[in-house]
Amino acid sequence: MEVQTRTFETPNGLVEGVQTKWSGFNVLMVTGSKGFLACPAIDVEACQRYGVAAALVESTPDNPIRTLDRFPNRKVTKVNEKAKALGIEEGMDVVEAFARIA
Repeated sequence: MEVQTRTFETPNGLVEGVQTKWSGFNVLMVTGSKGFLACPAIDVEACQRYGVAAALVESTPDNPIRTLDRFPNRKVTKVNEKAKALGIEEGMDVVEAFARIA
């Protein structure tokens, strides 16, 4: 297992990306003070039950996010109610959503 991090700057402050890599599989998440964006391995509805704003970012086995460098070039695909309250919407560019969670 390998863990990598990367900081992204937004107009509203910094957000921090974390990638955990196993052979053939990655979990990626970018967190801010108000919530987080993640690959589809995360259950955003479970996060809602804990009162956490969470949204999923497009990634498939055929076109995975794969790296933190590719994360900003994606779109939001699923949003829980707490994330919606921050103004995050399905189809939104991830970079715009970064600013909403900062």
